[in-house]
Amino acid sequence: MSKFETTTQSVVEELDGFSVELDAASGRADIVLNRAPLNIIRMPQREQFRIVFEELDRNDDVRVVVVRAAGDHFSSGGEIPGFMERSPEHVSELAKNVAAPERCRKPVVAAIQGYCFGVAFELSLACDFRLVTESTELGLPEQRIGMVPGSGGSIRLLHMIGISRTKDVVMRSRRISGREAVDWGIAIDCVPDAELETRTAALVKELCVYSPLAQRTAKGAINAAQHTTLAAGIEIEGNAYGRLRSSHDFKEGVESFVDKRRPNYTGE
Repeated sequence: MSKFETTTQSVVEELDGFSVELDAASGRADIVLNRAPLNIIRMPQREQFRIVFEELDRNDDVRVVVVRAAGDHFSSGGEIPGFMERSPEHVSELAKNVAAPERCRKPVVAAIQGYCFGVAFELSLACDFRLVTESTELGLPEQRIGMVPGSGGSIRLLHMIGISRTKDVVMRSRRISGREAVDWGIAIDCVPDAELETRTAALVKELCVYSPLAQRTAKGAINAAQHTTLAAGIEIEGNAYGRLRSSHDFKEGVESFVDKRRPNYTGE
């Protein structure tokens, strides 16, 4: 019988084009794109994203994950020639790695400045919250090279902004400004570039106030319900509510409300 071996550690021994910063005191972990000047995302990087998100999901010191970038731009997208080096079967499954923020049970915030195109936009769409700036430009330019989005971008947009706007963005390779992103419901706020980190830190601090168990449960229920009927979604929500009824955090939340004090949530 052969010995079981894993390549997970070797895959992330040297992170490709990004770094990970942990701040246990604030409950925050940052995935920082840092391949200057445009933070192009290469194929190995996608697999590393998945593994890093899974590890951060298991880390009890991390309450919120932030995806951000060094420099003036979030990312201009993927390394185009890399697609020709992979098989059709491989590229047809690229969305699984890019969906890692969505699978992560913790809140994930994308802080976006400058260009955010292609797979970078798709990665941000898999996050829970998107903050943009006045310089932000979002887009799926795959039509320009005779291709379609392949990591969930057009389908997530379809659920967010509807079929007409999605066709407008995808089929015309149309760029969306930061202000438009807020108006269309893609982003939650558009701020001056210089204020992006301050606004991101404030959102992280706010999210950390709440029960981590309630946050995980809410994210899971909302994600599951968006793909089903209204009646089924209400059933999912009701079951989630029932499970939390016997949790420590719900008991603590009720008692702290009655006692007029800050709750001490444990995530249990």
